Amino acid sequence: MSQSAHSSAGLFLPQRMARNVPTELLRSFVAIVEAGSMAQATETIFLTQSALSLQMKRLEDVLQQKLFRRDGRRLILTPIGEELVNYARQLLALNDRIMSTLGQDSEPEPISVGMVQDFADTILPDVLGQFRLAHPRSRLVVRVGGSAELLEMFDRSRLDMVLCLGQHGDRSGARWDIVGRDSMAWIGDPGIAEQAELPLVLLEPPCRFRDAVLRVLTQERRDYRLVLETPNLPAMRAGVRGGLGISCRTRRFAMAEGLPTITSDTLPTVPEIETILVRRNHLSDAANDLGDLLAVAAGG
Repeated sequence: MSQSAHSSAGLFLPQRMARNVPTELLRSFVAIVEAGSMAQATETIFLTQSALSLQMKRLEDVLQQKLFRRDGRRLILTPIGEELVNYARQLLALNDRIMSTLGQDSEPEPISVGMVQDFADTILPDVLGQFRLAHPRSRLVVRVGGSAELLEMFDRSRLDMVLCLGQHGDRSGARWDIVGRDSMAWIGDPGIAEQAELPLVLLEPPCRFRDAVLRVLTQERRDYRLVLETPNLPAMRAGVRGGLGISCRTRRFAMAEGLPTITSDTLPTVPEIETILVRRNHLSDAANDLGDLLAVAAGG
């Protein structure tokens, strides 16, 4: 048989069919890993726990590998599962880049941001204006609350990033950076600071400012009484403006709200507080751009 005949015959030789890994299975897999459990992942990708379990069984069937093992009630990644995480993130990032660059008429996934009221009232308007110019089609979900509340939502995969006050420790699948520092300041009517027993207007715990105030007053053996406690920053602000008592917040907040700061020597010094930006790993370019804008604004 001639060489050309061999070549022609070779065209009809059966070839091994390429197998594909469905991206929806990989997306669920990564969501479970980053959330820490199937139950927590349901809040991110909006599937039931049983549906997620079936997806993971299907993914294991496609790969012919075990990805998880059970340790009591916890799911632990096998060595193959650990290796798959990095590949899955790379493939999903490429998939998302293709869709955002080449896809038409697709609604972008919303970027969910949490921040404390101090920044919502000060830097947020300018940041949103800059972000809109760079990413006019992006969708945002903004949640304002206390640092502890927002970080709990972050841990439940309800937020992509959080701009908060004070360090709160490392988090799985995320990074955090100190993006600024601000001085705590006593705020309110300076005349109140001269009273023998200080009337205090404070947020309910957990609150870094409350902790700092009570600590320094106790160290200085200064008498005080709580006249207003609230979980709500506007209510605290109203109590200070109404002259019920004094409080403590950042100088940035006091300036933005037009609240007087108290520099009386009769009050103990309160410490600085760090501004922390926590964001998930492997966010979209738009989300990271927003995080960078927040970091710059919060550090200014």
